Amino acid sequence: MSLYPARAVVDLGAIRANARTLCRIADGAAVMAVVKADAYGHGLVPVARAAVEGGATWLGAAQLTEALALREAGIDARVLTWLYAPGAPLELAVAADIDLAVAARWALDEVAQAARATGRTARVHLKVDTGLGRNGLTPAELPPVLDAAARLQEQGVLRVVGIFSHLAFADTPGHPTSARQLALLHDCVAVARSRGVEPELRHLAASAATLTAPELHLDLVRPGLALYGVSPVPQVGDPAHFGLVPAMTVEAELATVKRLPAGHGMSYAHHYVTSTDTTVGVVPLGYGDGIPRHASGKDGAPGAPVGVSGRALTIAGRVCMDQFMVDLGPQATEVAGDTVVLFGRGGPSAEDWARAADTISYEIVTRLGARVPRVYIDSEKGDA
Repeated sequence: MSLYPARAVVDLGAIRANARTLCRIADGAAVMAVVKADAYGHGLVPVARAAVEGGATWLGAAQLTEALALREAGIDARVLTWLYAPGAPLELAVAADIDLAVAARWALDEVAQAARATGRTARVHLKVDTGLGRNGLTPAELPPVLDAAARLQEQGVLRVVGIFSHLAFADTPGHPTSARQLALLHDCVAVARSRGVEPELRHLAASAATLTAPELHLDLVRPGLALYGVSPVPQVGDPAHFGLVPAMTVEAELATVKRLPAGHGMSYAHHYVTSTDTTVGVVPLGYGDGIPRHASGKDGAPGAPVGVSGRALTIAGRVCMDQFMVDLGPQATEVAGDTVVLFGRGGPSAEDWARAADTISYEIVTRLGARVPRVYIDSEKGDA
């Protein structure tokens, strides 16, 4: 019995099925299941295992701590990690056979130092900024780094496994910037080959491009959000359109149910006032659990949707740190302990919440707080 009156139910069968679907869509390209940020809030190690069982041969983790946790859990898929600062303990990654991204000259030097310290050949992926303007070597910075990498390869210190980049407009299928970034990545690979660096892998596509742009698949794709059964391009299609199954359901038990008269304010600053005698319920989740305060109902406008007894209702009034309110209606029969579905099976979607909070579905699933227990089921093994 959980002490917490809410939970995130994660279906590992859905993760496994989504990985299989993405492998099929990738059509020959290797699949890196991106499990950064605690697998987008779904749970790093359980999700990583399910993704590998579904056919992913690579795992992607932004932070070194995440990559090391995968190894400590005994997961032996290839792992790439890409976000670290000077002085990071890269020798731990090299010793654990974790691939490291190199996005600056200092990073190449520190990877080489770590390789020499461990006596192992480091595996690196050169990150090139082809237009996102974020992390990565600019095309002008690339040639001297390639020359240094070629020398280190000759010495057996490291091996350049891949050259990769990240799209700026992938969620706008057909945007001309994506074609320009692809062309620039090809140019960078040609420069690498001319300097004696022959990468095994070129990779550019994350979830959106994996689903909508086969010309961007190259040798490996890096789906993140799609692995969790959420569409990165809702304007193109919902998860079912792409053959994906949402993996997370967030639900809570009503903590309090009571009657309030017409004209009664609910929650701070009374942004919501009852229009008639009604029944209200307290849901014991709030912004301390990652529920967006921007999902509050305000000035008569409804807040984010929830599912209650098969009915579609909305947040009434301001989301608090630990709780929010729902107007259950004059004829409500719910009692304390009944289940409210925030999103997932039996309720609205993460995309519905994103629209209500003026954000993206990535943030809705990823920001769910650590104090909300994750409960794992497996629909492919008969779990409900």
